[in-house]
Amino acid sequence: MAYIKAISYYLPERVVSNEELVAEFPEWSVDKVAQKVGVYTRHVAGEEETAGDMAEQAARKLFAEHGIAPGDIDFVMLCTQSPDYFLPSTACLLQHRLGIPTHAGALDYNLGCSGCVYGLALASGLIEAGIARNVLLLTAETYNKYLHHADKSNRSIFGDGAAACLISTEGMAEIGQFVMGTDGSGANHLIVKTGAARHRQPTGQSVTDDQDHLWHDDYLYMNGGAIFNFTLDAVPEMIEQLLKKHQLDKEQIDYFVFHQANKFMLNTIRKIAQLPKEKFHVNLEHTGNTVSSTVLISLRDALDSDTIKPGMTVMIAGFGVGLSWAGTVLKF
Repeated sequence: MAYIKAISYYLPERVVSNEELVAEFPEWSVDKVAQKVGVYTRHVAGEEETAGDMAEQAARKLFAEHGIAPGDIDFVMLCTQSPDYFLPSTACLLQHRLGIPTHAGALDYNLGCSGCVYGLALASGLIEAGIARNVLLLTAETYNKYLHHADKSNRSIFGDGAAACLISTEGMAEIGQFVMGTDGSGANHLIVKTGAARHRQPTGQSVTDDQDHLWHDDYLYMNGGAIFNFTLDAVPEMIEQLLKKHQLDKEQIDYFVFHQANKFMLNTIRKIAQLPKEKFHVNLEHTGNTVSSTVLISLRDALDSDTIKPGMTVMIAGFGVGLSWAGTVLKF
């Protein structure tokens, strides 16, 4: 079996408040921003601060807070869609920077909102196959570097951050079975079009989508309506599949920690899936949507506040860019 042994996270120093956003977009009000997405402040990476830098800070906090020795790590994986370089893999750089032994494996994987749960699945597989005993799972994203300065909607939602998790042969939470899914037909609903091999050079072009939002080729574009509809189709079904796979009733789940996309989406999922409000985690007031790091940040915060305690059964899930989704059940 594979277990979560420890979790830590890092948030950049710079904080952007709703008041700062409203100063740029006076047609908004502070209350309107908060009510729409549930975010009051968000952390934004410094101009020279990369996802690799943030992942390193999260890992160092993990080592310090939980007494973990870098020499005990035998595999490193980093989930990011904003790597330091096209090549080499940022995980390879982190192996060296963190003083992890050279016999450790290391890889990046390009996945967003479902990436934490995918990483837990990959790490569990490595451990159960006997390939590794202590896997360092890192999630880090600097989406704000991809946002157009006039994109008030996404700038209100996304925050930058990183998380670190040790998956091992023993620990505080047993990792259960997984349900995963992919629908690449929706890839254009959340995309940065230029910069990689398909469209290497910036175009400077933009078009208006069916919701009258500008789709800039050279910046992150999100079709909010399409992502919302996808989530409402995929997540309730995933919940039922997870319950069936673990032979559990909904009432036997003590707490639900899902990707913190935005407050409205989370509350709608909760209502459609008929989940009790007191068992459902919604807390992105001061971090925003940190993409692949939201689940780990939420778990750490819930543990620190004693919302999650030993003996509890917790369902976690991620969903979004890809389009992709994944979930599992943790037994603390």
